[in-house]
Amino acid sequence: MLASILCIAIAYSAGAQPRLTAKERNAVIDSLVAKLGRIYVYEDVAQKMGDVLRLHRSRGDYDTVSDRAVFARMLTSELRAISKDGHLGVDYSAAGVKDESPGSPSEEVVMQFRNTWARSNFNFKKVEVMEGNVGLLELNTFFPAEWIKELAQSAMSFLGNTDAVIIDLRNNHGFAPDGVLLMESYFFNDAVHLSDAYDRDGGTMRQTWTMPVVAGRRLGEVDVYILVGRNTFSAPEDFTYNMQAMGRAKVVGEVTGGGAHGTRPFKVGEYFTASIPFSYSVSTVTHTDWEGRGVQPDVVVPADKALLTAQVMAIRALVKRIAGQADRVAELEKIIRQKEGELAAMR
Repeated sequence: MLASILCIAIAYSAGAQPRLTAKERNAVIDSLVAKLGRIYVYEDVAQKMGDVLRLHRSRGDYDTVSDRAVFARMLTSELRAISKDGHLGVDYSAAGVKDESPGSPSEEVVMQFRNTWARSNFNFKKVEVMEGNVGLLELNTFFPAEWIKELAQSAMSFLGNTDAVIIDLRNNHGFAPDGVLLMESYFFNDAVHLSDAYDRDGGTMRQTWTMPVVAGRRLGEVDVYILVGRNTFSAPEDFTYNMQAMGRAKVVGEVTGGGAHGTRPFKVGEYFTASIPFSYSVSTVTHTDWEGRGVQPDVVVPADKALLTAQVMAIRALVKRIAGQADRVAELEKIIRQKEGELAAMR
Protein backbone atom coordinates (compact mmCIF):
# COMPACT_ATOMS: atom_id res chain seq x y z
CA MET A 1 0.00 0.00 0.00
CA LEU A 2 2.85 2.42 0.82
CA ALA A 3 4.35 1.89 -2.61
CA SER A 4 1.07 2.56 -4.39
CA ILE A 5 0.48 5.76 -2.46
CA LEU A 6 4.00 6.96 -3.15
CA CYS A 7 3.55 6.22 -6.80
CA ILE A 8 0.39 8.32 -6.93
CA ALA A 9 1.74 11.08 -4.70
CA ILE A 10 4.84 11.87 -6.78
CA ALA A 11 4.13 14.50 -9.42
CA TYR A 12 5.46 14.00 -12.93
CA SER A 13 6.36 16.54 -15.59
CA ALA A 14 7.55 16.16 -19.16
CA GLY A 15 7.56 17.93 -22.49
CA ALA A 16 4.74 17.87 -24.99
CA GLN A 17 3.60 14.39 -25.97
CA PRO A 18 2.12 13.19 -29.27
CA ARG A 19 -1.64 12.92 -29.30
CA LEU A 20 -3.44 9.76 -28.21
CA THR A 21 -4.02 7.44 -31.18
CA ALA A 22 -6.67 4.79 -31.81
CA LYS A 23 -4.01 2.10 -31.53
CA GLU A 24 -2.93 3.36 -28.12
CA ARG A 25 -6.53 3.69 -26.89
CA ASN A 26 -7.24 0.11 -27.87
CA ALA A 27 -4.06 -1.15 -26.22
CA VAL A 28 -4.90 0.64 -22.96
CA ILE A 29 -8.44 -0.75 -22.92
CA ASP A 30 -7.26 -4.30 -23.65
CA SER A 31 -4.63 -4.13 -20.92
CA LEU A 32 -7.03 -2.58 -18.42
CA VAL A 33 -9.77 -5.14 -19.07
CA ALA A 34 -7.29 -8.01 -18.72
CA LYS A 35 -5.89 -6.75 -15.43
CA LEU A 36 -9.30 -6.03 -13.98
CA GLY A 37 -10.38 -9.57 -14.86
CA ARG A 38 -7.36 -11.05 -13.10
CA ILE A 39 -6.94 -8.71 -10.12
CA TYR A 40 -10.05 -6.73 -9.22
CA VAL A 41 -11.42 -7.80 -5.88
CA TYR A 42 -14.84 -8.92 -7.19
CA GLU A 43 -14.63 -11.09 -10.31
CA ASP A 44 -18.24 -10.54 -11.39
CA VAL A 45 -17.90 -6.76 -11.18
CA ALA A 46 -14.65 -6.95 -13.14
CA GLN A 47 -16.50 -8.81 -15.89
CA LYS A 48 -19.21 -6.12 -16.02
CA MET A 49 -16.63 -3.34 -16.23
CA GLY A 50 -14.79 -5.10 -19.03
CA ASP A 51 -18.01 -5.62 -20.96
CA VAL A 52 -18.94 -1.94 -20.68
CA LEU A 53 -15.53 -0.70 -21.81
CA ARG A 54 -15.64 -2.98 -24.84
CA LEU A 55 -19.19 -1.83 -25.61
CA HIS A 56 -18.17 1.83 -25.54
CA ARG A 57 -15.26 1.06 -27.83
CA SER A 58 -17.44 -0.83 -30.30
CA ARG A 59 -19.82 2.14 -30.45
CA GLY A 60 -16.96 4.53 -31.20
CA ASP A 61 -17.42 6.47 -27.96
CA TYR A 62 -13.67 6.95 -27.58
CA ASP A 63 -12.91 7.77 -31.22
CA THR A 64 -12.68 11.53 -30.75
CA VAL A 65 -10.58 11.42 -27.56
CA SER A 66 -6.99 12.42 -28.29
CA ASP A 67 -6.00 13.87 -24.91
CA ARG A 68 -4.53 11.25 -22.55
CA ALA A 69 -5.60 13.02 -19.35
CA VAL A 70 -9.17 13.25 -20.63
CA PHE A 71 -9.09 9.57 -21.60
CA ALA A 72 -7.90 8.60 -18.10
CA ARG A 73 -10.69 10.60 -16.47
CA MET A 74 -13.26 9.09 -18.82
CA LEU A 75 -12.17 5.54 -18.04
CA THR A 76 -12.16 6.27 -14.30
CA SER A 77 -15.68 7.67 -14.45
CA GLU A 78 -17.00 4.65 -16.34
CA LEU A 79 -15.32 2.15 -14.01
CA ARG A 80 -16.63 3.87 -10.90
CA ALA A 81 -20.13 4.17 -12.33
CA ILE A 82 -20.29 0.37 -12.34
CA SER A 83 -18.18 -0.57 -9.33
CA LYS A 84 -18.98 2.37 -7.00
CA ASP A 85 -15.38 1.87 -5.86
CA GLY A 86 -13.62 5.10 -4.91
CA HIS A 87 -10.20 3.42 -4.93
CA LEU A 88 -10.49 2.31 -8.57
CA GLY A 89 -9.17 4.62 -11.27
CA VAL A 90 -6.89 5.27 -14.21
CA ASP A 91 -4.08 7.83 -13.99
CA TYR A 92 -2.06 9.54 -16.71
CA SER A 93 1.67 10.27 -16.33
CA ALA A 94 3.25 12.65 -18.83
CA ALA A 95 6.66 11.19 -17.94
CA GLY A 96 5.60 7.71 -18.95
CA VAL A 97 5.34 4.48 -16.98
CA LYS A 98 8.35 2.18 -17.03
CA ASP A 99 7.50 -0.64 -14.64
CA GLU A 100 4.75 -3.21 -15.14
CA SER A 101 3.83 -2.85 -11.45
CA PRO A 102 4.94 0.73 -10.70
CA GLY A 103 4.57 0.28 -6.98
CA SER A 104 8.18 0.02 -5.87
CA PRO A 105 9.79 3.48 -5.87
CA SER A 106 13.51 3.62 -5.23
CA GLU A 107 14.90 3.95 -1.72
CA GLU A 108 15.97 7.48 -2.59
CA VAL A 109 12.46 8.48 -3.66
CA VAL A 110 10.96 6.96 -0.50
CA MET A 111 13.46 8.83 1.68
CA GLN A 112 12.74 12.12 -0.08
CA PHE A 113 9.02 11.58 0.46
CA ARG A 114 9.58 10.68 4.10
CA ASN A 115 11.79 13.72 4.75
CA THR A 116 9.25 16.02 3.12
CA TRP A 117 6.47 14.85 5.44
CA ALA A 118 8.74 14.75 8.48
CA ARG A 119 8.93 18.54 8.15
CA SER A 120 5.14 18.54 8.60
CA ASN A 121 5.38 16.23 11.62
CA PHE A 122 3.75 13.45 9.57
CA ASN A 123 0.44 15.30 9.83
CA PHE A 124 0.12 14.97 13.60
CA LYS A 125 -1.58 18.36 13.58
CA LYS A 126 -2.55 18.81 17.20
CA VAL A 127 -2.23 17.12 20.58
CA GLU A 128 -3.77 18.97 23.51
CA VAL A 129 -5.83 18.67 26.66
CA MET A 130 -9.11 20.57 26.43
CA GLU A 131 -11.46 21.75 29.14
CA GLY A 132 -12.90 18.92 31.19
CA ASN A 133 -9.63 16.98 30.94
CA VAL A 134 -10.57 15.71 27.49
CA GLY A 135 -7.61 14.94 25.26
CA LEU A 136 -7.52 15.76 21.56
CA LEU A 137 -5.41 14.21 18.82
CA GLU A 138 -5.87 15.71 15.35
CA LEU A 139 -4.33 13.33 12.82
CA ASN A 140 -4.60 14.06 9.10
CA THR A 141 -2.71 11.07 7.65
CA PHE A 142 -1.74 7.56 8.76
CA PHE A 143 1.88 7.33 7.71
CA PRO A 144 3.84 4.05 8.01
CA ALA A 145 4.29 2.79 11.55
CA GLU A 146 8.07 2.93 11.36
CA TRP A 147 7.93 6.62 10.49
CA ILE A 148 5.49 7.68 13.22
CA LYS A 149 6.27 5.35 16.12
CA GLU A 150 8.05 8.02 18.20
CA LEU A 151 5.30 10.56 17.55
CA ALA A 152 2.65 8.01 18.46
CA GLN A 153 4.42 7.14 21.70
CA SER A 154 4.78 10.82 22.63
CA ALA A 155 1.16 11.60 21.79
CA MET A 156 -0.17 8.68 23.82
CA SER A 157 2.03 9.59 26.78
CA PHE A 158 0.82 13.19 26.63
CA LEU A 159 -2.82 12.07 26.59
CA GLY A 160 -2.33 9.34 29.18
CA ASN A 161 -3.80 11.22 32.14
CA THR A 162 -6.94 12.46 30.40
CA ASP A 163 -10.41 11.13 31.19
CA ALA A 164 -11.35 10.76 27.51
CA VAL A 165 -9.64 11.11 24.15
CA ILE A 166 -11.08 12.61 20.97
CA ILE A 167 -9.35 11.59 17.73
CA ASP A 168 -10.07 14.02 14.91
CA LEU A 169 -9.99 12.30 11.50
CA ARG A 170 -12.25 14.74 9.64
CA ASN A 171 -9.42 15.75 7.28
CA ASN A 172 -7.70 12.38 7.12
CA HIS A 173 -7.70 10.72 3.69
CA GLY A 174 -5.67 7.57 4.14
CA PHE A 175 -2.25 6.04 3.49
CA ALA A 176 -0.56 3.23 5.41
CA PRO A 177 -2.43 0.27 6.99
CA ASP A 178 0.36 -0.48 9.45
CA GLY A 179 0.14 3.11 10.70
CA VAL A 180 -3.54 2.48 11.36
CA LEU A 181 -2.71 -0.73 13.20
CA LEU A 182 -0.10 0.99 15.35
CA MET A 183 -2.51 3.69 16.47
CA GLU A 184 -5.33 1.18 17.09
CA SER A 185 -3.06 -0.95 19.23
CA TYR A 186 -2.65 1.81 21.82
CA PHE A 187 -6.36 1.58 22.68
CA PHE A 188 -6.43 -2.13 23.57
CA ASN A 189 -4.75 -3.70 26.58
CA ASP A 190 -4.41 -7.10 24.93
CA ALA A 191 -3.95 -8.35 21.37
CA VAL A 192 -7.29 -8.32 19.54
CA HIS A 193 -8.29 -10.03 16.28
CA LEU A 194 -9.81 -7.15 14.28
CA SER A 195 -10.50 -8.51 10.81
CA ASP A 196 -9.61 -10.93 8.02
CA ALA A 197 -8.44 -9.68 4.63
CA TYR A 198 -8.95 -11.64 1.40
CA ASP A 199 -6.47 -10.98 -1.39
CA ARG A 200 -7.93 -12.05 -4.74
CA ASP A 201 -4.70 -11.41 -6.64
CA GLY A 202 -2.72 -13.63 -4.27
CA GLY A 203 -5.56 -15.97 -3.35
CA THR A 204 -4.81 -15.63 0.35
CA MET A 205 -6.68 -14.77 3.57
CA ARG A 206 -4.76 -12.83 6.23
CA GLN A 207 -5.79 -12.11 9.82
CA THR A 208 -5.26 -8.64 11.28
CA TRP A 209 -4.50 -8.38 14.99
CA THR A 210 -3.52 -5.41 17.11
CA MET A 211 0.17 -5.28 17.93
CA PRO A 212 1.07 -7.26 21.07
CA VAL A 213 3.71 -4.69 22.05
CA VAL A 214 3.76 -0.91 21.62
CA ALA A 215 6.24 1.59 23.02
CA GLY A 216 5.07 3.62 25.97
CA ARG A 217 1.65 3.87 27.53
CA ARG A 218 -1.53 2.12 26.36
CA LEU A 219 -4.91 3.81 26.74
CA GLY A 220 -6.96 0.64 26.89
CA GLU A 221 -9.45 1.95 29.48
CA VAL A 222 -9.96 5.54 28.37
CA ASP A 223 -13.18 6.59 26.62
CA VAL A 224 -12.56 7.31 22.93
CA TYR A 225 -14.51 9.49 20.51
CA ILE A 226 -13.65 9.66 16.81
CA LEU A 227 -14.57 12.62 14.62
CA VAL A 228 -15.29 11.94 10.94
CA GLY A 229 -16.62 13.79 7.90
CA ARG A 230 -17.78 12.95 4.42
CA ASN A 231 -14.19 13.32 3.14
CA THR A 232 -12.77 10.84 5.66
CA PHE A 233 -11.70 8.01 3.35
CA SER A 234 -9.79 4.71 3.30
CA ALA A 235 -7.24 4.26 6.13
CA PRO A 236 -9.04 6.51 8.65
CA GLU A 237 -12.25 4.62 7.88
CA ASP A 238 -10.41 1.40 8.68
CA PHE A 239 -9.33 2.82 12.03
CA THR A 240 -12.80 4.17 12.82
CA TYR A 241 -14.71 1.08 11.70
CA ASN A 242 -12.57 -1.28 13.78
CA MET A 243 -12.64 0.90 16.89
CA GLN A 244 -16.41 1.27 16.63
CA ALA A 245 -17.05 -2.42 15.94
CA MET A 246 -14.91 -3.45 18.89
CA GLY A 247 -16.82 -1.13 21.20
CA ARG A 248 -13.77 1.03 21.84
CA ALA A 249 -15.06 4.30 20.39
CA LYS A 250 -18.12 6.40 19.73
CA VAL A 251 -18.11 7.95 16.26
CA VAL A 252 -19.33 11.54 15.82
CA GLY A 253 -19.85 13.46 12.60
CA GLU A 254 -20.91 12.59 9.05
CA VAL A 255 -21.08 9.32 7.12
CA THR A 256 -17.63 8.70 5.65
CA GLY A 257 -16.55 8.17 2.03
CA GLY A 258 -16.81 4.36 1.88
CA GLY A 259 -13.45 3.09 0.62
CA ALA A 260 -12.44 -0.25 2.15
CA HIS A 261 -10.38 -2.03 -0.50
CA GLY A 262 -6.63 -2.58 -0.60
CA THR A 263 -5.24 -1.14 -3.85
CA ARG A 264 -2.09 -1.27 -5.98
CA PRO A 265 -1.06 0.48 -9.22
CA PHE A 266 -0.52 -1.47 -12.45
CA LYS A 267 0.79 -0.34 -15.82
CA VAL A 268 -1.88 -0.39 -18.53
CA GLY A 269 -0.11 1.65 -21.19
CA GLU A 270 3.00 3.64 -21.97
CA TYR A 271 1.55 6.66 -20.14
CA PHE A 272 -1.17 5.05 -18.00
CA THR A 273 -1.50 3.26 -14.69
CA ALA A 274 -4.62 1.76 -13.13
CA SER A 275 -5.15 1.72 -9.36
CA ILE A 276 -6.86 -1.64 -8.94
CA PRO A 277 -8.42 -2.79 -5.64
CA PHE A 278 -7.35 -6.39 -4.99
CA SER A 279 -8.47 -7.15 -1.43
CA TYR A 280 -11.37 -6.68 0.97
CA SER A 281 -11.62 -7.04 4.72
CA VAL A 282 -14.22 -8.69 6.93
CA SER A 283 -14.67 -7.50 10.51
CA THR A 284 -14.68 -10.22 13.15
CA VAL A 285 -17.65 -8.42 14.74
CA THR A 286 -19.82 -7.20 11.85
CA HIS A 287 -18.68 -9.84 9.32
CA THR A 288 -18.57 -7.16 6.61
CA ASP A 289 -16.82 -3.85 5.90
CA TRP A 290 -17.69 -0.24 5.04
CA GLU A 291 -17.14 -0.38 1.27
CA GLY A 292 -19.62 1.81 -0.59
CA ARG A 293 -21.56 2.59 2.59
CA GLY A 294 -19.10 4.47 4.72
CA VAL A 295 -18.75 4.31 8.48
CA GLN A 296 -22.05 5.18 10.15
CA PRO A 297 -21.57 7.60 13.07
CA ASP A 298 -23.12 6.83 16.44
CA VAL A 299 -24.06 10.51 16.58
CA VAL A 300 -24.72 12.21 13.24
CA VAL A 301 -23.92 15.93 13.22
CA PRO A 302 -22.36 18.30 10.66
CA ALA A 303 -18.60 17.91 10.64
CA ASP A 304 -18.01 21.42 11.95
CA LYS A 305 -20.04 20.60 15.09
CA ALA A 306 -18.45 17.23 15.75
CA LEU A 307 -15.68 18.39 18.09
CA LEU A 308 -17.91 20.32 20.47
CA THR A 309 -20.50 17.54 20.36
CA ALA A 310 -17.94 14.90 21.27
CA GLN A 311 -16.46 17.06 24.02
CA VAL A 312 -19.88 17.45 25.62
CA MET A 313 -20.51 13.71 25.29
CA ALA A 314 -17.17 12.93 26.93
CA ILE A 315 -17.75 15.29 29.86
CA ARG A 316 -21.31 14.01 30.42
CA ALA A 317 -19.99 10.44 30.59
CA LEU A 318 -17.35 11.57 33.09
CA VAL A 319 -19.95 13.28 35.27
CA LYS A 320 -21.84 9.98 35.54
CA ARG A 321 -18.68 8.17 36.63
CA ILE A 322 -17.77 10.66 39.37
CA ALA A 323 -21.26 11.49 40.63
CA GLY A 324 -20.02 11.57 44.24
CA GLN A 325 -17.42 14.28 43.64
CA ALA A 326 -19.68 17.30 44.05
CA ASP A 327 -17.13 20.06 43.46
CA ARG A 328 -15.73 18.56 40.30
CA VAL A 329 -19.18 17.67 38.97
CA ALA A 330 -20.23 21.30 39.41
CA GLU A 331 -17.15 22.45 37.49
CA LEU A 332 -17.80 19.98 34.68
CA GLU A 333 -21.48 20.89 34.43
CA LYS A 334 -20.44 24.53 34.00
CA ILE A 335 -18.21 23.51 31.10
CA ILE A 336 -21.07 21.50 29.57
CA ARG A 337 -23.36 24.54 29.65
CA GLN A 338 -20.69 26.68 28.07
CA LYS A 339 -20.01 24.21 25.25
CA GLU A 340 -23.71 23.64 24.62
CA GLY A 341 -24.06 27.42 24.29
CA GLU A 342 -21.26 27.44 21.72
CA LEU A 343 -23.01 24.66 19.82
CA ALA A 344 -26.32 26.53 19.87
CA ALA A 345 -24.61 29.63 18.47
CA MET A 346 -23.40 27.61 15.47
CA ARG A 347 -26.95 26.79 14.32
